[in-house]
Amino acid sequence: MIKIIFTVLFSLCLSLAQATELAQMIQTYQADRGALARFYANPLSEEYFDRMQELNQEYLSELQGLDYESFSEDGKIDYVLFRNYLEKELAELKLDRRAYDEVKSVVDFGASLHQFVTDRRRAKQPNPKALAANWNQVANEVDAQLKLLASTPKYNSWQKADLAASAVERLARSVGEAYEFYFDFDPEFTWWMPEPWGKLDKSLKTYASALREHFTNSVKDDGSGIIGKPIGREALLNQLAFEMIAYSPEELIAEAEKQFAWCEKEMLKASNELGFGDDWKAALEMVKETYLPAGAWPEEVVRLAEEATSIMEENDWITVPELAKETWRTSMISAERQRVSPFFLGGEVIQIAYPTSEMSHEEKMMSMRGNNPHFSRATVQHELIPGHHLQQFMNQRYMTHRRLFRTPFWTEGWALYWEFVLWDRDFPRDAKDKVGMLFWRMHRCARIIFSLNYHLGKMTPQECIDLLVDRVGHEYANAEAEVRRSFEGRYGPLYQIAYMIGALEFYSLREEMVDSGKMEEKAFHDLIMQQNTMPVEILRAKVTGQSLDKNHRASWRFLD
Repeated sequence: MIKIIFTVLFSLCLSLAQATELAQMIQTYQADRGALARFYANPLSEEYFDRMQELNQEYLSELQGLDYESFSEDGKIDYVLFRNYLEKELAELKLDRRAYDEVKSVVDFGASLHQFVTDRRRAKQPNPKALAANWNQVANEVDAQLKLLASTPKYNSWQKADLAASAVERLARSVGEAYEFYFDFDPEFTWWMPEPWGKLDKSLKTYASALREHFTNSVKDDGSGIIGKPIGREALLNQLAFEMIAYSPEELIAEAEKQFAWCEKEMLKASNELGFGDDWKAALEMVKETYLPAGAWPEEVVRLAEEATSIMEENDWITVPELAKETWRTSMISAERQRVSPFFLGGEVIQIAYPTSEMSHEEKMMSMRGNNPHFSRATVQHELIPGHHLQQFMNQRYMTHRRLFRTPFWTEGWALYWEFVLWDRDFPRDAKDKVGMLFWRMHRCARIIFSLNYHLGKMTPQECIDLLVDRVGHEYANAEAEVRRSFEGRYGPLYQIAYMIGALEFYSLREEMVDSGKMEEKAFHDLIMQQNTMPVEILRAKVTGQSLDKNHRASWRFLD
C-alpha cells in the first residue's frame, strides 16, 4: 500500500514539474480541435473552414496577448512551438480553402442537403414528404450539371478534378450518414425516402466519377500505377519553414548527393574487403542471399533487438526503463500491407515483413532478400530501443502536451541518428554488416533526392522506382512499395526527407554539446527523450540553454 501511495505521489510530482505555463492551454486546444473536427465532419465544406479558422485564430490571438518574458524556459519553448503550430494550421487552412473555392461550384445544388445534415445533428424530425420531393429535385439538378459538364472548360490538372469529385463525395457521405440515422427509426421517413435517396446517391456518384476524369491531358499515371499529388516548390518552402529547416529543397538535394557519395566510398571499401573489388552491387547481392528461412526469422529479429538494448545499457549511453524493455512485442505484416511496407514498422510492436503463402515465388524471394540479417541489424534497433519504441514510451510519460507538435524530423531523425552513432562505435561486426548499414543509409539519401524532386515536378514515380533500383540496389518490388508508400500512403510530403535531415540535425547537435565536452552523452540523450517531440531547432535551444525570441523562425544552418 505504501509503495502504491509513493508511486502515485511521485507521478503527481513529475506531472507538476512538467506542467509549464502553457501546458493546460495546449491540452485544451487539442480537446477543442478534436471536438470541432468530430462535429464539423466534412472537411470540404464552408462551415468546416470557417470554424477551424476561427478556432486557430482565437488561440493565436490569446497566445500573442500573453506576457512572453514572464515565462520559464520551458514555457517560452511551448510558446514558440504553439505559435508556430497555429500559424502552420492557419496557413494550411488558407491554402486548402483557396483550392476548395476553385471547385466548390460543383456542389452549388447542396444547400438543402447541408441543412438536412445540420438538422440531423440535433435530431430534428424531418418532413419526409417534402424532403422526398426536394431530394428528387436535387437529383435532377445534379443530372443537369452532369450533362453540362462536357461543354464546360476542363480543369487544368487532375488534382483539381480529384478535389472537385471529393467535394461531391464528401457531401454524399454526410447525407448518407444522416439518412441512416432516420431510416427504420422514423416510420414515415422510412416509407418516403428510400427511392429518392437511391436516385440522389446514384446521381452524386455518377457526377463525382465524371468530375474525376474532367481534366486536361496532364500526366496522372506515368505507367507505374502510383498516383501521388506533387505539391510544388512554394508549398515545400512553406512546410520546411514550419518544420524549422532553414534550407531550400535544392540545398537539401545537394546535401543528399554529398551523403550518397560518402556512402558509395564506404561501400567500395566493404566490397573490396569481401573480395568483389569495386563491384559493390555484387557484394550487395551476396549479402541479400544471407536471408533466413521464413519460420526462423522472427526469433532472429528478437535476438537483434535484445542485442541492441544490451549495447545501450552496457555502454550507459541512454536510460532504458525496465518497463520499456518488458512491454515491446512482435507481429507480422500481411502480404497486402507489404505492398507499401516491405520492411519493418516499429514502436511498441515491431511489425516484421517476411513472405506469406499467398505470395508468388518472386515476391517471396524479394521479401526474404530485402529483410536479411545484415540489412536488419541496422534497422531493428531503429524500430525499438533506442528508436521508436523508446521514443513512444517516453512521449507518453514526459511533457505529454507536446505530442501535438509531433514531427518526423524528431521521430525518424532520432532513430536514424542512432545508426550514425552506432556506425561510429564499430557496431557493424564485419563487412557484410557494413554493406547492410550502408544500404539503408544510401536509401535515406535517395529518399531526399526522389521525394523532393517529385514534389518539384522533376521526377515521376517510375523514375523514383528506377533510382532506388539502380543507385541503391533495391529489389524492384521493394522499391515500388517504397515509392507507393511515399506518395500514396498517409505521409506528408516532407516525411521521407526527415530521416536523413533529422538525423543530421541531431548529429550536429551532438557535435556541439557532447563531442565538445559540454555535456555527458547519457545526459544529452536522456534530456532529448524527456522533452517530447518538436522541431530539432527548438529542441536545440533547450539543450544549449539559448533563449528563444517569441517570433523565432528557422535559422539554424546545421549542415554548414
